Amino acid sequence: MQAAIQTRDSVVRNWRICTILASALALSGLAAAPARADDAPPNLTRLIAARETETAQAQSNYTYRQTVTLDELNPQGLASGTYREVRDIIFSPEHERTEQMVGKPFLTLSRLKLTDEDFRDMREVQPFLLTTDQAFLYETKFRGEENMDGVDCFVVQIRPRQILDGQRLFDGMLWVSKQDYSVIRSEGQAVPEIHTLKTENLFPHFTTLRQKVEGDFWFPVMTYADDTLYFRGGGQRIRLRIRYTEYHRFGADSKITYGK
Repeated sequence: MQAAIQTRDSVVRNWRICTILASALALSGLAAAPARADDAPPNLTRLIAARETETAQAQSNYTYRQTVTLDELNPQGLASGTYREVRDIIFSPEHERTEQMVGKPFLTLSRLKLTDEDFRDMREVQPFLLTTDQAFLYETKFRGEENMDGVDCFVVQIRPRQILDGQRLFDGMLWVSKQDYSVIRSEGQAVPEIHTLKTENLFPHFTTLRQKVEGDFWFPVMTYADDTLYFRGGGQRIRLRIRYTEYHRFGADSKITYGK
């Protein structure tokens, strides 16, 4: 996202400050952290990528609806501008993704401008899947074990090995079911941020939640973010909600709906 008006003052992103503070609290024993284990399970990244590939293949047999709501918030925490769009996501028999806009987008943003990278992140990064064709782009680090929403999980940090020009990648944490290596939750940020002499393109820290849709596969059902983007001219708090609903398997008579 870009500020509607660009200036030149230097600032530091809020979520990074929060991360540093959380780390300091953890070292002092004041913040809870996932339970640590001595060693990662053998071939953990390979097992996650194999399961994510199966999930992606299963998801390509479904249509679904993606509803995006982005609010820019004033100092009182109230929405002063909004962007909202609804798209139906459709996969062809050859598993090629297409999108169909439902109605017209609603736009009253005055302080922010959505960019091509924002829309690409909505498609590729916020509902991120660590498939086998993506895994080589990332380095992973086992961070321990944690029960998340009643599911015993491995906690894995992933970050890009390198970022080439034009790439949009994920930098963050995955919660992976110990039972079948399904990712059930992800938290992080789309990278890289883009800074030039004249413009800045900043991206929020987000969380994506998944639920079981059919059988044992976990599909994204919600992405949310409440973050402050620190532009040179000052910070702008935003709130983002993306709902993935109305999963409908090709040839099935019923729909599986979440988040309404």
